[in-house]
Amino acid sequence: MEEPAMQKALTTLEFLSQDERARQLYEDRKKALMTYTADIDGAREEGREEGREEGEQMGIKKVALALLDAGDSVEKVMQVTGLSRAAVEALEPH
Repeated sequence: MEEPAMQKALTTLEFLSQDERARQLYEDRKKALMTYTADIDGAREEGREEGREEGEQMGIKKVALALLDAGDSVEKVMQVTGLSRAAVEALEPH
């Protein structure tokens, strides 16, 4: 007794082997689905990377704010965090 998935595969194979145009459409669709999947995976990884970068920047700003709140100088905050003077000064309450 054959499994339903195997039976479906055999039926599809029989159909495609009889019609060149159907086989070409099948191959085109298969390629399009593979391209779509690759694009989605790439976009997902790009989004993860952007999220990591944003999280890192938020962490650096939190450290900078904590240092400023503790009374450290702008210069020290710049040295510890790597932020520019303008970025540190933008964090300071006015």
